[in-house]
Amino acid sequence: MSTENNKNFDGNAEAEQADAKYTEEAVNTSFENEAAQSEQADPQEQELLQLRQQSEENYQRSLRTQADFDNFRRRTRQEKEEFAKYASQKVIEQLLPIIDNFERALAAGRESNDYESLLKGVDMIYRQLDQALAGEGLKRMESVGQPFNPEFHQAIMQVESDEYEEGIIVSEIQKGYLLKDRVLRPAMVQVSS
Repeated sequence: MSTENNKNFDGNAEAEQADAKYTEEAVNTSFENEAAQSEQADPQEQELLQLRQQSEENYQRSLRTQADFDNFRRRTRQEKEEFAKYASQKVIEQLLPIIDNFERALAAGRESNDYESLLKGVDMIYRQLDQALAGEGLKRMESVGQPFNPEFHQAIMQVESDEYEEGIIVSEIQKGYLLKDRVLRPAMVQVSS
């Protein structure tokens, strides 16, 4: 029995050794598979992490860009409002000396009865005003003798004329003005019929 037991024991030992070897190989294979998966998962996880970081950076950048745009829009609106509020400042600064000269002329006219010098002073002030407005781009339309153009003229009357042919402006009732190249006020005219 002892020999049989030894055989059984040896058989069991061999079987156990075979099982152990198989188990060890299975464990080693499992570890190798996990290591391979870990190595594969690790780059994938790293790539996923990088993509998440890029996504977060892009999101933050888009938030900053949106905030910059909102600030730009608000700043532009404020500048536009301020510009509109003070747009006439330059013209008014040019008109102030003219107002001063009008006040001087009126004061001088009250003190003396020299209407000729008052007229001369008012004429000088008129020329000063005309120069200031011309400096801003204001031009008088020359209408008399020109063909009628509804874009520049407002006909208030037709008259017969031997001097002008039909459709030509005979006289101006009220002057027309251009501001640079835009009609500020059309001229009121009489047109020959």
